[in-house]
Amino acid sequence: MKQEQFLNLASAEEALKKFRDAVNPAPLGEEQILLKEARGRVLSRDVIASINVPYYDRSNFDGYAVRAEDTFGAEETEPLSLKLNREILACGVIPEEQLLPGTATPISTGGVLPRGADGVVMIENTHPDGDRIRVLKPIVPGGGVSLAGSDLGAGEVVLRRGDLLGFRETGTLAAVGETHVWVWKKPKVAVVSTGDELIAPGEPMQLGRVYDSNSLVVGHAAEELGCQVEFLGIVRDDEKQLEQVVRRGLEADMLLLSGGTSKGEGDQNYRVFAQFKNPGILVHGVSLKPGKPLCLAVLEGTPAAILPGFPTSAIFTFTRFIAPVLREMAGLPPEKNTRLKAKVPLKIQSDKGRTEFNLIHLTDGPQGKAAYSTGKGSGSVTGFSRADGFMEIEKETEMIEAGEEMEIQLLGDAVQLPDLMIIGSHCVGMDFLLGEMRQLGYQSRFIPVGSMGGVLAARRGECDLAGTHLMDEASGVYNEHLLTQGLKLVKGYRRGQGFIFRKDDPRFQGFQDSFQERFEEMLSDPELRMINRNRGSGTRVLIDGLLGKHQPQGFLYEAKSHQAVAAAVAQSRADWGVAIRSVAEDQGLGFIPLQDEEYDFIIPESRLQKPAVQALIGLLDEKPIIERLEQMGLIRNPGKDRS
Repeated sequence: MKQEQFLNLASAEEALKKFRDAVNPAPLGEEQILLKEARGRVLSRDVIASINVPYYDRSNFDGYAVRAEDTFGAEETEPLSLKLNREILACGVIPEEQLLPGTATPISTGGVLPRGADGVVMIENTHPDGDRIRVLKPIVPGGGVSLAGSDLGAGEVVLRRGDLLGFRETGTLAAVGETHVWVWKKPKVAVVSTGDELIAPGEPMQLGRVYDSNSLVVGHAAEELGCQVEFLGIVRDDEKQLEQVVRRGLEADMLLLSGGTSKGEGDQNYRVFAQFKNPGILVHGVSLKPGKPLCLAVLEGTPAAILPGFPTSAIFTFTRFIAPVLREMAGLPPEKNTRLKAKVPLKIQSDKGRTEFNLIHLTDGPQGKAAYSTGKGSGSVTGFSRADGFMEIEKETEMIEAGEEMEIQLLGDAVQLPDLMIIGSHCVGMDFLLGEMRQLGYQSRFIPVGSMGGVLAARRGECDLAGTHLMDEASGVYNEHLLTQGLKLVKGYRRGQGFIFRKDDPRFQGFQDSFQERFEEMLSDPELRMINRNRGSGTRVLIDGLLGKHQPQGFLYEAKSHQAVAAAVAQSRADWGVAIRSVAEDQGLGFIPLQDEEYDFIIPESRLQKPAVQALIGLLDEKPIIERLEQMGLIRNPGKDRS
């Protein structure tokens, strides 16, 4: 039998480069489709939340809306008595009465928290007592409540361009009210199996025959990449028949054959490919085991490949050479290697007596992978879609200690850790920068734990950078006092923080003209209610300095984001708070500047040279990026970086 030899084998890198350069893969255009038809599709545009999720402060269980401070000191042996209000807040009922000190209002799971309340005591922790209830256990401010905007804030990025939509993602989009989404068009892939020895599954097996599995494996692999596959069947080793099928397959966006690519006399596929130009065959033979006889081509402008006939070789070469190109055509980001290890960096408390499934984010720690609890429970919309997996905490366990190794159950393909891990304080500017990082091909993840939480994570080596905006009260300098050995400070940008209020609230008319005097008067007004920020946040430092020893109504009610503060004021659950300008403007609120704060990045020196870290630092000095940040009210801070 006459046989030609593979004399000039290309390296894997050379082969892929030739193929990519000739194909120049890119998404094939976008289309808008119904959300209910979007599973398995790839977003072509960022989706921005148009509402806060939850939309209002809601109860997490059946019980009584109370002021948390009215429950302090309650014990089963010495319960505290509260007067019951007549109003009953079932789901969908809008509160009409303000909750006064020493009172409680019955509320159902999901009910709207009334003004004046800052927590919910579980019905199991109370006893009825006529027109009163006895509280058996105290609660903390915010206990039993999901704050408006605590899951998602209006204006926050819900999902990003390039995200693959599964049931978790479509459920998230439905929860924020989306009915249509913009997605990339599906690449059309034609799949052909060739060889006289092949028979279709289900046919009687015969000596010398082989069931065709390659077409199904390759076709389904392409479908998992968001492609629309047309199976053209099995074609015998007949040159004329092969040519007809190839011409038909070239009507698709990519043609994939398997088998018949060696240089034996009976192998016809590469000979048929050689009849086509523009530019024709690019590579025939690659220095790989398995996968040596791979043939890559662009035939009359259509990408095409002949994969080896052996199933293992076929799927290996598909994954190595075809999948990266199809991913780009489908609008997907590059695939990353799967990694899996998990230790708990921070202790996690659990309710004894119940098995708990705790959603987690994975990140690299100094002793392997670390698993951060997402901190979001069953009422969360985004927790499941953004988590990497979950840990099962047994019912007899009350606490998982820091450093303890836990078994993690991964969710789907979420085993892929990002190129850039950020832990710390959330900022709309960070959202924008991470979107730009996606365009550069970097996958990023952000875990919002507040400025100090991010600093501590950086000190432990569990993140690539921490976003922080904490001022040293003694010097008035931002963030430099947080540096310890092995950490570097990279300057970010300034953002304006200020006093926010409803523009139509007559109590704040002319407030800006004499702010300090009017503010001091306001602190003594028992009818004015504030919304505070969580301890450990940079904004809380500013608020504490503003209030001094005062603790006005709402002081104990802490929100974890600027969006949650703005939502509380906009919805009249609070009358004032402190937030950044861009969030206040998005909510149509009045804004009185108090102080520019500096949002910077603290980076472990061991991670400073990571490509993704350097890419983010580089973005901060690009003129278009600086201009876009300025449009968001964020002014680039050119101050000197420190270590």
